[in-house]
Amino acid sequence: MPFICLLLSGAALLVNGLATLGRLPRRDAATFSLLLGGTQLVLGVVHLSTGNTGTEHLLTAAGMFLFGLTYAYAGLDVLLALGSKGLGWFCGMVAFFGLLLAGAWIGTDPLLAVLWVCWSVLWGLLFASAAFGAVRLEPFTGWALVLASQVTATFPAFLGLSGVWPRSDWAAWLAAAFLAGVFVAARVLARRGHCGPRRASMGEAVSPR
Repeated sequence: MPFICLLLSGAALLVNGLATLGRLPRRDAATFSLLLGGTQLVLGVVHLSTGNTGTEHLLTAAGMFLFGLTYAYAGLDVLLALGSKGLGWFCGMVAFFGLLLAGAWIGTDPLLAVLWVCWSVLWGLLFASAAFGAVRLEPFTGWALVLASQVTATFPAFLGLSGVWPRSDWAAWLAAAFLAGVFVAARVLARRGHCGPRRASMGEAVSPR
């Protein structure tokens, strides 16, 4: 279940990143986020229903619910025109809790701990953009979501589903270095103005340049 949720998150991060960059209508991304977030919440309930009360099992469930609630809330925020500030503060709380989860996983699964740090940064960017209206961060946030979607969610999900999830320290350090490069690349792309904060309309997509 957790790796299926992670695979779905890769798609959600990609779609929302493209919407932030103006490459997809916000309403399209919101509908997808709501559908995917609801699916993740159901999978989280199924995961808990096994009756396992171990620490790792509960930490995993917490992560599944945080992702699912974020996507569901993001979808409703756009579809119901809620104004984003509530979503922003929720993302801020999740960013903080994500760091706590990173600390909880560091001893048993250092790679997952590194991924949680990265996800916390993404949630932090959404917190700044939505809660405080930091529009200038949107190009960087959009590129960070697009680039991180595959390297922090889709590819790790494939590793987990294939039964080859690495738990060694060297894998975590390698991932940390690579993810630092991802954020640098996102910053460079944002500063170059590729896919600036141009918005697609509610009813039509914007064709790639």
